[in-house]
Amino acid sequence: MRRTRNILFACAATLALGGLAQAQSGGSSPPEGLVEGQGAGFAQGHYAALDALPDWGGVWFLNRGGPGTQPKLKGEYQSNWDAWKAEVVANNGVEKRNRSNCSPPGMPRIMQLAQYPYEFIFSPGRVTINQEAWMQTRTIWTDGRTHPPLDELDPTYMGHSIGHWEGDTLVVDTVGILDMLPFANGALHSDKFHVTERIHLSPDNPDVLMNEMVMEDPEALAEPFKATATYRRDRYGVLFEFQCSENNRNPVSPDGETVFE
Repeated sequence: MRRTRNILFACAATLALGGLAQAQSGGSSPPEGLVEGQGAGFAQGHYAALDALPDWGGVWFLNRGGPGTQPKLKGEYQSNWDAWKAEVVANNGVEKRNRSNCSPPGMPRIMQLAQYPYEFIFSPGRVTINQEAWMQTRTIWTDGRTHPPLDELDPTYMGHSIGHWEGDTLVVDTVGILDMLPFANGALHSDKFHVTERIHLSPDNPDVLMNEMVMEDPEALAEPFKATATYRRDRYGVLFEFQCSENNRNPVSPDGETVFE
């Protein structure tokens, strides 16, 4: 036991010293599109420029709308959706999931959740979106970096988002979203799934935020799928803590299916 502890201590010390050496040398290399000394990691001296951005203060609740349209799928993606729908009907409306019930929906559905509010934080080189549900944090890089090549990008729930401002509109481009996540009811996508968002205040009401989304996928979609989410502002609202894992009663089986107990 003592020898095992010594080995673990030595490994931890090696990793710590390696991290210290990396920190002293300036850390990792600049991401695609940036040169040394640029980007969100060099925010000092750039905070005054944030005053020119639109006022998105407070928290934002999704406005409930009518039923969404069904995307026009093609090939195996349409066949998979047909099978999904038949299974849901046969199971009295209960959907089998390929992941834990406590896992978040990921992009783009994380931006379309009722009841749980959103908070937008502006800082030099990035916009951060905090979402109350699952206590999710989404980073949109606005410092000029580009997407890494898709084959070098590790797919995630939120994907890789880069953005820029066109006047008072934040234009966001997201790729690298896990293909196990549906982007609409029962509709899956390929690893080439691409989401563009245009987020701006409503011209008719400064307390309404609009998110115009366009989803494209050359393998799964016959045509771009469009959806618009609107949010209402609460100036003094706050996000509550959301710990789904404390009530996770639905484990995932060895076959990757959610078990209902």
